[in-house]
This record gives sequence, C-alpha cells and structure tokens, in this order.
Amino acid sequence: MTEEIIKTVGPGVDQSGGGPRPVWSEPDAPTIGDWLVFTADLQVEVYSGKAEVGQNIRTSLAQAVAEELRIPIERVRLALGDTARTPFDIGTFGSRTTPVMADRLHKVAATARQVLLQKAATTWQVPIDEVIVANGTITHPATGRSTDYWQLAAGQKLGEHWGDNAPVTPADQWTVAGQSVPKFAGRDFVTGRHRYTPDLRLPDMLVGRVLRPPSFGAVRTGLETSAASALPGVQVVIDGDFVGVVAPNRGIAQLAIDALQVTWQEPATTPPTDLFAYFKTHPAEATGYHRFAQVAYDLGAVAVGRALADHTLDAAYTVAYIAHAPLEPHAAVAEWQGDTLTVWTGTQRPFGVQDDLAKAFGVPEVKVRVIVPDTGGAYGGKHTGEVAIEAARLARAAGKPVQVVWSREEEFTWSYFRPAGLIEVRSGVRTNGEIVSWEYDNYNSGPESMRPPYAIPNQKVAFHPAESPLRQGSYRALAATANTFGRETHVDELAVLVGNDPLDFRRKNLHDARLLSVFEAAAKQFGWGTTQRQPGRGVGIAGGTEKGSYVATCAEVAVDPGTGDVKLLRIVEAFEGGAIVNPDGLRNQIEGAIVQAIGGALFERIQFGDGRILTNRFSSYRVPRFADVPVIEVVLLDRKDLPSAGAGEAPIIGLAPAVGNAIFNATGVRRRSLPLCGG
Repeated sequence: MTEEIIKTVGPGVDQSGGGPRPVWSEPDAPTIGDWLVFTADLQVEVYSGKAEVGQNIRTSLAQAVAEELRIPIERVRLALGDTARTPFDIGTFGSRTTPVMADRLHKVAATARQVLLQKAATTWQVPIDEVIVANGTITHPATGRSTDYWQLAAGQKLGEHWGDNAPVTPADQWTVAGQSVPKFAGRDFVTGRHRYTPDLRLPDMLVGRVLRPPSFGAVRTGLETSAASALPGVQVVIDGDFVGVVAPNRGIAQLAIDALQVTWQEPATTPPTDLFAYFKTHPAEATGYHRFAQVAYDLGAVAVGRALADHTLDAAYTVAYIAHAPLEPHAAVAEWQGDTLTVWTGTQRPFGVQDDLAKAFGVPEVKVRVIVPDTGGAYGGKHTGEVAIEAARLARAAGKPVQVVWSREEEFTWSYFRPAGLIEVRSGVRTNGEIVSWEYDNYNSGPESMRPPYAIPNQKVAFHPAESPLRQGSYRALAATANTFGRETHVDELAVLVGNDPLDFRRKNLHDARLLSVFEAAAKQFGWGTTQRQPGRGVGIAGGTEKGSYVATCAEVAVDPGTGDVKLLRIVEAFEGGAIVNPDGLRNQIEGAIVQAIGGALFERIQFGDGRILTNRFSSYRVPRFADVPVIEVVLLDRKDLPSAGAGEAPIIGLAPAVGNAIFNATGVRRRSLPLCGG
C-alpha cells in the first residue's frame, strides 16, 4: 500500500508556480480539471486539499460530486490532503469543509456536467435542453444517440473554468446528497485494514525517537552518546539543539534514548498560584486568527441598562486547559530522494506543514510533498508540523526513510492545549425577565461566540489576550465552548433570579428564529417541563450558534448527595445547520461531539507545575469512558432553503452549560468552573 501511495502522482494541480500564499486565502484553482478528472477506469477522481481526520468528508464530498454529475457515488474517488496532487487549501478547521469545499465541488461538478452536455449537443447538432444524463450516460432520446462523460472527456483534463453561477442542484431536488450514504471504506476502519501513519512501512525504513528535555525551557549542558551508539543498528543524530536516534525498531530506539547520558540546566519556574488572576494581570498582544476576530463589541450603554435593571448579577466563570487526546498521536514518515522530501503525516494543514518543512530545510516548496493518510482524530490539535520536521531531520541524517510516532507522554506534553480562560459577566435584568444590561469580558480563552444571541439593548463584550504559561492553540469549536458555558450559565442564573423557567426566560430574550427553533425542538423531544422532580435529579438547558450552525442541548443528571458525583442520565440535542448532506453522518458527528464534550464538562483538566505537565498519560488524565455516556438523542432540523453549514464544532458547545444548569437544578449549588467535577 505504501509503495502505491508513493508512485501514484496523478494529474492534480501543478504547484510548481509556487510563490507566497496569503495566510487566510481559500483555494482558487480556476479550471474544472484542477478539481476533478474523468479517469481511464471510468471513475471520477476528485482533488481537495482537505484532510480526512475522522469527520467522514470522503463520503460527504463525494456526495456533492455524484449529485451534480448524476452518477452513483461509487464512481467517485477522492484524493485528499496531498500537496503534489490537490489545489492549495488553507486547512481542515473551522467547520469550513461543508460550506466552502462542498459548495466548491458542487459548482465544479455542475459546470463539468454542463460542459459535457454541451459538447454532446454540439456534436449531435441538437439543442442542449434535449440532451439528458443519468448514471454518467448522456442521451438524446429523440434520436437514440448516446455517449458518456469518459468518451467525451477522452482522457483529457477539462480546461474550462468553473464559476459561482454554475447550475447547481437545489437542495430540495437532491437525490444523492441529502441521503444517508454509508461511510466510504467503513469496513476497512472497523476491521483494521486501514493503515494510519503509525502503520506505514517503507523499504529500509528506520524508527526514530527524539530526546526531550525534562522540563519546559531546560537547556542541555552535556551529552554522552557512546552507550546509545553501541546498540545494534543505532545512529545518534545531533543537529544543533536537536538530538535524536534512529534504530531498526521502536524497542531499540527507546533503549537508545534511555542510554543517552545527558545533563540539563533547568530554569526555576513558579506556576501562577491563581491562574485566572494571572490572566488578568498579564495581558498579551493578539496574534494569529485573534487579530482578525471580532474582539470587542459595544451596543447601547451598559451603565444605562444597569440603572434600568431591577436585579443585577456579577459572576465569574473559568475553564481549564485540556488536551486533544486523539487516539492516533502525532506521527510522520519522512523520505528524502536527493533534495526532494516526501512526508506522510496526520495533519489538518498539509500545505502549512509543507511550508514549515521547506523553511526548516531551506528547500523550495515544490521539493516538498506532504501526504495525509486518513487520520485518527485531530480536534484542532494537528495544525503544526513538529513531528514531520523531526522525522525529516532524522531521515536526512540516516539516508533512509524514518518514522517518528510520539508516545502518549509526548503527546500530552509537547502538543498545545485548549486555552484556559476566565470569563466575567456583569448583567442587569428587569422583573419581567428582560435582560437590559450585559457586560462580558473573556480573558485568554478566545473571542468565538462571545456576542450573546439574545436581544439585549445595552451590551459590551470584549476579549483580552493574555500570556499563557502553557502552549495553547486550536481546539474543536475554539473558544465557543468556554463562551457558551459562561453565557448560558449566567443566563440560567438570571432566570432563577427572577423566578422564570429557564426555557421561558430564553424565549423572552431571544429574537433569533433559528436558535429559537432548536431550543423548541430539543425541549419538545426532552419533554421539558413535563417531568416530575425527583430528589437528587435535575434538568438543564443551553444553546448557541457557531460557524453558521445552531444547537440546543437538554441534560438530565443525578447527583450523589454524599459525594457530589455527577451521573449523566440523558442528553437531547437539536441541531440545525441548513440543508443536511448526510443525516447518518451528521448524527454521528453530533453524538461524537457530545461524548467528547463530556470530558471537558466533567473531569478533563491539564495539571502542571515546575515546568512539567503532571497529567501526561491516560492513567492520570481522565477522558470519557463508556460508563460515562448516557442515553443520547439527536434531533435534526433539515433546512433545505438554507446553505449547508459545517457540523464539526457547534454540537460540542451546549453540553457543559446544560449539565451545569442541571446540577444546579438538582442541588441548588451553582458550579461555575470547568470541569464541573473538579478534574
């Protein structure tokens, strides 16, 4: 399989033109043939720089192409995440695959359909509106003439330009898209046939390990390599501050790392005694995507609104650092052939990693190829290319292909974390339940979903970047989880303050019809307001919008009165993200997001001290288990009148506040920090 991957180059897009690309640019390859080709084996091969990291885009993107070409989905195959074959792509994040890439492929395939229909009509000298296509066969019923896409394309790339005015099929007329199509190659994943990056094998491939410092910022002051070098087949690689080993297998590689005699100078580190107070006193300049985000918003005057309020409430909410903890850790296989480098790695940004490698080794981008095998999870944690650079550095020194797979301890320690954060809310509410004042400050965790979806006349919302004692970065839904937790918990507190039912209170203040619809759908399925209270049990509700999708979550919990332990009993989540592409695939996404959210809501927390991550393995870092997962019910709202939005992020944001609100309903005690159960 690996050799086949290496040798399959395909027509794809010529990247040799090179040149710097805008950091936030979208793919702009102009012709049909840049995106799809009618191949000699009567398939349609589709090229996209997106990566398959478990979200099932191989299936959903294939549905878009099959829909527009009027062919069975089995005749579509996708080449994903390969910098030598696919158009440039900014990366697989931000729930952009469905609204951007699927939309792009609908337009490309619809243009291809029209181009080939026109070609057939011109050849037969008949009006194009008399020509029809089904299963890839083009016919003129009046004369009985027929041909197919492959004969018309004649093995050539279609050079015509696709356009935004392509005759795409309306969602209410979909026959392939909109259906529950089985996961592409699903059997391979459940039987173990699929090969992830850690499973790849190349001829003469060696295994690499990297020497890690004992703490962040430690400096190597001495190194003795003789014992490691004496092990069979071991080569020690020293490249400036970088030290690693290559060996015939993982066991010997680990022995070699352990045999290195190293002395370190470790800096004196004092972790903040109060992390969240630290964020307020250590501001930082906004960097990365935060520079482009809406980081401040003013409407009306909060002081005026507060003066109109019958009740005011000031509260603070916190979220902990948490790890991505993917089943597949960071891994890469690197091979040099002269000055040309090929790397297989699980990443969300193949072109970003290509750029990282080119800069690290001082070679043109065209000399670097990055291939992303379908990857076992990322959740925002695989944007960067460290492991690819490590494998490539070792492979260059060894003169052979080298595989590097991070251990679980490395994954927990050297990856970046979801940012911790402090959220402070000061609000005012009238006795009739109208929220009239809202002042909201987020420190460190990020600006996503900060603005409340409620119709509050006086509000001020701001994000304050802060110095972080730990490396932090993207996580599924970014800061929308933290901000939804802070907002929806506070809204629940306001409802209690004025004696309103939490759902009725939201109805009074909510003018967004789409968000209201998911609240109503979740509440109806849950039976909100119809269940009889039981001692130690409680119910909660929360919702929000992120990346164009809308979600509402209802939770039922049981709380042990002696220990305070929380047991999730039932979760109902309603989701609306425009026209549904694949109902079963969407349901799987939502259920997976809910399960992942359980960890951050109840117990996930990175603990650190003395420059070290203390929770650096699964035995000390609690993730959701089967016993933690309650009954999950998903309600899908299909809006065929609206464009399809992404579903990778919004479904995770409502669980934590819904559970926190249910805990209060059960106990009368408000928990304002994630994890709710202390970590």
